[in-house]
Amino acid sequence: MANVFFSPRAYCKIILHAAKYPHCAINGLLLGKQKTKDGRADLYIEDAIPLFHICLHVSPMAEIALTLVDQLAVSKGLILAGYYLANENINDLSTDRPAHRIADKIAENFNNALLVVVDNREVTLSMQSSPLRISQSIDGKWKPKDKANIIYERDVAYTDVMYSLLKEEQYRSLVDFDNHLDNIRLDWQNQKLNEVIEEAVDNYK
Repeated sequence: MANVFFSPRAYCKIILHAAKYPHCAINGLLLGKQKTKDGRADLYIEDAIPLFHICLHVSPMAEIALTLVDQLAVSKGLILAGYYLANENINDLSTDRPAHRIADKIAENFNNALLVVVDNREVTLSMQSSPLRISQSIDGKWKPKDKANIIYERDVAYTDVMYSLLKEEQYRSLVDFDNHLDNIRLDWQNQKLNEVIEEAVDNYK
């Protein structure tokens, strides 16, 4: 069974996006690369791009965002590898039809795409495990990924990194496309936040 690896940057940005808007549904895209070794195609999720927290599925906005993110992925030698979301209702782990449409579209271009749902009940200051519920496209169907095959690089889901970022309220500096559309000077690539996350990871080696 192939493994899925999440970089600290990707994992932390998903959680920070959900933490910034606990009263809203949120969504975003996953960028990664696939590496084949000994006949096994492992997927490495390198980055997460926060999309929306207001109108998640407004087609023109979503299409613009998808185009820009795809261009970014190509420039970095990555692929559009998945879609993540957190629902407005804290107990809701479902995926609605528009979410599936976007995820299915990604899977059309990348067979092993991921569909990630954040379990809001588990996003707390003292998290000891990952709140991500991960499914993978296999033979055209979304199937839950075995936790044994999900690896969080640098043990980011089990260290003090996420605690420190949440306690310092770093989610306030996260920029999604809704923020960017309100003020185009805001960086939807979150380059400064990426540096903050890397620094936090280095502090908790």
